[in-house]
Amino acid sequence: MDNGIRARVQQAARGLAPGYFALVMATGIISIGLRLKGILLPSTVMLYVCAVAFVVLAVLTVVRLVAYRAELRDDFLDPRRGFGFFTLVAGCNVLGARLAMEQHTGWTTALAVIALLLWVVLGYVVPWTAVLGRSARPVLSSANGTWFIWVVASQSVAVSAATLQPHAATWQRGPLAILAVFSWSVGIFLYAASGVFVSLRLMLYELKPTDLESPYWVSMGAAAITVLAGARIVEMASAPMVNATRGLVAGTSVVFWSFATWLIPPLVAAGWWRHRTHRVPLTYNATLWSMVFPLGMYAVAGIYLGQADRLPVVGTIGFAELWVALAVWVIVAVAMTVHLWRTVVVSDARQRLR
Repeated sequence: MDNGIRARVQQAARGLAPGYFALVMATGIISIGLRLKGILLPSTVMLYVCAVAFVVLAVLTVVRLVAYRAELRDDFLDPRRGFGFFTLVAGCNVLGARLAMEQHTGWTTALAVIALLLWVVLGYVVPWTAVLGRSARPVLSSANGTWFIWVVASQSVAVSAATLQPHAATWQRGPLAILAVFSWSVGIFLYAASGVFVSLRLMLYELKPTDLESPYWVSMGAAAITVLAGARIVEMASAPMVNATRGLVAGTSVVFWSFATWLIPPLVAAGWWRHRTHRVPLTYNATLWSMVFPLGMYAVAGIYLGQADRLPVVGTIGFAELWVALAVWVIVAVAMTVHLWRTVVVSDARQRLR
């Protein structure tokens, strides 16, 4: 490997943000939405982008795990960044759900197994290292929107299980139904807990414009993926766990869709207050993908809920939101490309000239 390429890979791995798999999540969910509405070519292109991004980020994560354990440990110990590791779980499941639409259920199953193992391990490790294991107090002052990614990861497990269940063998449908309802239920309780912690942080500690970063949009995305997971559970093949909870899940999904819708104006207002009123520069960073994903998830959740609960108005709103999400994805993707060009290609060329 060329020394310059090796150095760039090492630099990228060392500084990799834990939440960068939100790029995979955002790209994959918009690809799903386009596929649902029959817009095939753009959906396929975004599927390839999603898969390539997943592979690149996975390689960088492995390099970081092997070569930069100190930096990795620091992220696990930071309550402002640690919950970003859950984007790896959600990224696996979103990519898997998209591949299932192309009948690649083998890949979906493999990604779902990896995601399940990561969800279980990270679900105990991250809260302990980032929150309970810290000697510095109060930890509550560090709570932010990334804490909702734990919810997203839980609900993504439910989505994968519900996606695979109708296609599984008869003896597998019961366990998959239990997993789907279990992780969906856990996600709801985690949403309540995260909501309490983040709300207390906003009310008890000084809130600066620089604090209201893009990950606060995950509060809406977490509600939206709860809707999507619920809609997929409603559509699952008959099983004891499904039959016992179908009505409850369907009704709760509508409640969460309403709350997700209600959250959008305050989040837009917060962005206006941050960037327009207080002139905080809007520059590219990895956390912007944590805003794109909720927009895409809200769209797909609305489309699925409209089908599952026979709510055409909700489906229409979801389809309209899909175009908004796609437009924001394009803007952020262009900004990322420019950022990488300036920081990697141009910077490397200048160093070579020296």
